[in-house]
Amino acid sequence: MAVPIVALVGTFLLAVLFYSVTAHIAARYVLGDVPITRAFLVGVVPAVISFALEAYQNPAVIIAIALAADFFAIRAVYRLRYRTAGVVALAHYTVSALFGITIFNLVRLLGTAPT
Repeated sequence: MAVPIVALVGTFLLAVLFYSVTAHIAARYVLGDVPITRAFLVGVVPAVISFALEAYQNPAVIIAIALAADFFAIRAVYRLRYRTAGVVALAHYTVSALFGITIFNLVRLLGTAPT
């Protein structure tokens, strides 16, 4: 069954938005006041990695590659040293995981609501 291109593009843009918001939250937590436009540049990287490696189906490898790419994107976009970029990348991973788990659980909970 073919997936409509609109669904793929919409899902990708939603992933970019999700990763951009979590990147901005992580950067603000570690670096202080930073422009949100930089977070949108960072948010594209994990979204592209997630979509490109979706067929691979090994979460450990996908997470490791996405975290490494996220680290280098953060380092380049925010012009940070390795250690600081590592802290921001770790904070971004943590915020993304927490938000992702929360949203997943909320959707599952709402899915059990009586109609």
